[in-house]
Amino acid sequence: MELLRCENISKVYGKGEAAVRALDQVSFSVEKGEFVSIIGPSGSGKSTLLHILGGVDKPTEGKVYIDGTDIHGLSEDKLAIFRRRQIGLVYQFYNLMPVLNVDENIALPHLLDGRKLDEERLDQVVEHLGLSDRRSHLPNQLSGGQQQRVSIGRALYSHPAILLADEPTGNLDRKTGEEIMSLLKESNKRYGQTLILITHDEGLAMQADRVIGIEDGHIVRNERVRALV
Repeated sequence: MELLRCENISKVYGKGEAAVRALDQVSFSVEKGEFVSIIGPSGSGKSTLLHILGGVDKPTEGKVYIDGTDIHGLSEDKLAIFRRRQIGLVYQFYNLMPVLNVDENIALPHLLDGRKLDEERLDQVVEHLGLSDRRSHLPNQLSGGQQQRVSIGRALYSHPAILLADEPTGNLDRKTGEEIMSLLKESNKRYGQTLILITHDEGLAMQADRVIGIEDGHIVRNERVRALV
């Protein structure tokens, strides 16, 4: 079942002779439960695409549908609510709140949404992340890998329709990066979490079900690596 659909997405920065076209008529779809990697060199437009998919930036042209909702057709307030409930974002540099502990950072978007804390779900996520003995720790008391696990937990806690990960291993050593990738893949396979990974690393990209290559704002590759189960 189709979960995400992009229709003719273009993004232009600036005007006139100074205009830069970061994306040019990009179209693709993602099935529910699929793991898709989007790979491209620096400046290819892949991070711009992720920000548009995540509702953080608006396209100059085109539409993005997530679970049937035209996300950029929503008002700012409704889009903010939709992001908190349906889109999980994992960044390279964690983006944790330094004054909040592990539990509080994981549950923050849920609490900002005015919803009651689901203690059972929080316990489940913390255990899944291997952070049960770190729940009261602040970010500066955690390793880089542990901080990224908290970031993933924050993205997963509200059962989002889709998880978007932007170079999630880029700030980690090789061993820790492999652990983070294993965690993301486990979330995808065990819990059916739809996952889109942005990366410049061919080895990471090939761990997905499908690889989409982007260069100069265009899709140049859309390759099925393994069949969906």
